[in-house]
Amino acid sequence: MRLPTDGHVHTEWSWDTVTGSMAGSCERALELGLPSVAFTEHADLTPWLLPEPIRPLLPDHFRVRLRPDGVLEPPDLDVDGYLACVAECRDRFPSLRILSGVELSEPHWHRARTDALLAAHEFDRVLGSVHSLPDGEHHRELTVVSDRPPGERLRAYLTEVLGLVESTADFAVLAHIDYALRAWPGEGPPFVASDFEEEFRTVLRALRSSGRALEVNTKVPLPGEVIRWWFEEGGDAVAFGSDAHEPGLVGHGFREAAALAESCGFRPGRTPHDYWRR
Repeated sequence: MRLPTDGHVHTEWSWDTVTGSMAGSCERALELGLPSVAFTEHADLTPWLLPEPIRPLLPDHFRVRLRPDGVLEPPDLDVDGYLACVAECRDRFPSLRILSGVELSEPHWHRARTDALLAAHEFDRVLGSVHSLPDGEHHRELTVVSDRPPGERLRAYLTEVLGLVESTADFAVLAHIDYALRAWPGEGPPFVASDFEEEFRTVLRALRSSGRALEVNTKVPLPGEVIRWWFEEGGDAVAFGSDAHEPGLVGHGFREAAALAESCGFRPGRTPHDYWRR
């Protein structure tokens, strides 16, 4: 089976990774035989409140972003530097199709900033995602800390994802619909997809109506039931994304993810670079 495009990769241009490398990711994509790769760097626009006990435990590249009040404020993406690096890698790796891209975090909360970013730059791939939830006057990142039970946190997350999908924010692919599962505790009751079927299906129906694609994110990886529900709800397209923050994770789990998507009814597009379709 020919592997699909990795449409969700982060490099040194994403503020949250010190192990990223665009050139190294290109080399890894070629090694795996991927047809193309999209470098969808973070445009994280929501500041996060971090409780005092965990602040000293953060890696240095997180702690330098902390304000005195304990709020972490991600920096703006250096789009010009990033696009220059994309151009250099396209010259260096002519046999690999390299897509520019951006991952917009909570774009429905930051319409003026995201609209201005997309108006100023033409990206090949735009992802929309939710990484945090409101908590009073602040926001908390889902995987860093939460005092909610995991099921309650997942339902709150899917409610916010529904708001993103129902918005007119400009993005083509919904990234990691299962992001909240990254914080599901190893101890205690396990995650059972069917317990949250209606919440997932509600988001998927709205996503289908929006005409956007669902990402099969391989970091956790995405539960197979969600892909099947996407097909049953009439979803037209899936994209694949490793969410890699270092070259060695590019294309991670893609053979299994592609086989799963195919078993649910999705097939490769007209070219190796296209979304898979029903």
